[in-house]
Amino acid sequence: MTPSTHIIGGGVAGLAAALELAERGDPVTLYEAGPVCGGRCRSYFDRELGCRIDNGNHLLLSGNHAAMRYLRRIGAADTLGGPGEPVFPFYDLSRDERWTLRLSRGRIPWWLFSQRRRVPETRIVDYLPLLRLGHARPGDTVASVLPHNALYRRLVEPLAVAALNTPAYRGSARLLGAVVDETLAKGGENCIPMFPREGLSESFVDPALARLAALGAQVHTGHRIAALGIEGERVRSLSAPGGARLLGPHDRVVLAVPPAVATALLPGLDAPDEHEAIVNLHFRAEAPPSEAGFVGLIGGLAEWIFAKPGVISVTISAANRLLERPAAELAHSVWGEVARVFGLAPDLPPVRVLREKRATFAATFAQHRRRPGATTPVKNLVLAGDWTATGLPATIEGAIRSGFAAADALRAIPSTA
Repeated sequence: MTPSTHIIGGGVAGLAAALELAERGDPVTLYEAGPVCGGRCRSYFDRELGCRIDNGNHLLLSGNHAAMRYLRRIGAADTLGGPGEPVFPFYDLSRDERWTLRLSRGRIPWWLFSQRRRVPETRIVDYLPLLRLGHARPGDTVASVLPHNALYRRLVEPLAVAALNTPAYRGSARLLGAVVDETLAKGGENCIPMFPREGLSESFVDPALARLAALGAQVHTGHRIAALGIEGERVRSLSAPGGARLLGPHDRVVLAVPPAVATALLPGLDAPDEHEAIVNLHFRAEAPPSEAGFVGLIGGLAEWIFAKPGVISVTISAANRLLERPAAELAHSVWGEVARVFGLAPDLPPVRVLREKRATFAATFAQHRRRPGATTPVKNLVLAGDWTATGLPATIEGAIRSGFAAADALRAIPSTA
C-alpha cells in the first residue's frame, strides 16, 4: 500500500512539497492553520482600499529556476509580467536623478563597457570586488567585504537589503554571494525581473490548489495541528481539531511551518530564532506607465515601488526600526517619495500599511548556522521552509526549493513501522 504523506503548512514550501508528491502518485493531505493557503505569498481583498492587494511584494528573477519550474507545473508561468529584459530602473532621491541598469543577456557582461548601461559614476574595476562574495569567510558581512563606493551605495546595498531582508552591515556575504552566483554571475538571461500581473495568490496559490485537487490531494484550511504524537522515533499521530488523527505505519509527515511553530511542535529542533520585519504600503493611486513596472529608490525610506493597475505598492525591507513608527506618519513620508518619483499630487491617497514583524529570519552568519536540513531524527518526518538549509536567503525561490527537497528526502525514509 502506498504510504500517505501529511503536510503541515500551506505556504509555498508546503504547496511545492504537495505538488511534487502528488505528481508522483502519492496520497497527500495538507493542513493549513489559517483560512487560506499561501503564507506570506498571498493576495486578499482589502475592504478599506476597495481592491485586491498582495500581502507583500515579491520580485522574482528568471534565474529562480525552482520557482519557474513550480509555476510551469501548475500552469501559471504566463501569469508573470515584467519588462522582458534584464533592466532595473532606479531613482536617487538625494540627487533627484534617474538611471537604469541594463544588463546584456549573455554570460559575458558586455554591458560593463557601456557607461550608459552601468551604475552612474562607476568604472568597470568597481564591479570586480563582487567576486569576493562567493569566496567570503563564514562570518563576513556584505558591508565588510565590499568597498563603500558609488556602486555599493547605489546598487549593492539596496539589492542586498532586498535579497537578505537584513541590513548590509549584518547580512551574510555568503548568502548574498549565493544569490549573485545564480543570477548576475550567469548573465542577464538569468536576471530578467518578473512579478505577478494580477496577484500572488493568482500566480502561486490558486493554480497550485487547482492542480492538487486534480491530482486527488486533500487540502484542509482552518486546520491547526497542535502537536505531533511521536513514539519510537516516528510520528504516530497528529493532534488536530476534533481529536488525534492516527497515522498509518508507513505514513510520512512534512513540517512546512515557520521556525517558531516548528520548534514548538518538535522540541530540540535547532532553527533560526532572530527575525527581521518587512513593511509594505499599498496606495490606492494610479502611476504613469513605466518601462519595468517597478523602480528602486536610493536615499529614501521607501526601497522598491511597484506600479500596478489602480495600486502603487511600496516595500521596505529590514524594517525592525519601523515597527513602532505610527502608520499615518509612515504613510505620509513614503507617499512624499512616491509622489516625487511619479510626479503625482502630494495629497495622501487611501493607504494600507502592513507590517510583518517576523517576515524572515535575520540573514546573519549566526542565524544561517542554525538552519536545519530537510531530515530530522524522527524517521518519518522531514522539514520544509525558506528558513531551512536551502543555501539561499529567505525567498520564494528558497521556499519552493525546500518543498522539492523535502519530497525528495522522503524517498530515503525506510517504510518500516
